[in-house]
Amino acid sequence: MSCVLVPIDGSDNALRALNHVVQHMKMYEPLSLHLLNVQIPIVSGAVRMFIDQETIRRYHQEEGETMLAKAKAMLDEAHIPYAAHIKVGHIAETIVSTAEQNKCDQIVMGSRGLGSTASLWLGSVTTKTLHLAQVPVTIVK
Repeated sequence: MSCVLVPIDGSDNALRALNHVVQHMKMYEPLSLHLLNVQIPIVSGAVRMFIDQETIRRYHQEEGETMLAKAKAMLDEAHIPYAAHIKVGHIAETIVSTAEQNKCDQIVMGSRGLGSTASLWLGSVTTKTLHLAQVPVTIVK
């Protein structure tokens, strides 16, 4: 059984990576598919003075659900089962640790996401994930 993790940040590149997995289902069958959205932690002490932990948790959950919505719709329409995860942390490190926790054989991700490095050929999160991952990482352009 193949276990594949697809990080989803709401970008077209992330959806193309997911579409790559869908289009190549035969290669992965039987497939255990995991979607992951990573939210950046709110570390500002000033914010935490005025907003409680539960509100911050709900904010991360809502933002994650928004980012995952198109990916979930694509998989639901194709009748492909998946597990969706929303986590808070440093993005590349969280991608790699989630792949390890779920015993994924592979990470399939877009070449760059919604970050400020969009003008670069390969995004900084993608580059860092490549360096940290202990499993193959497929980059979809």
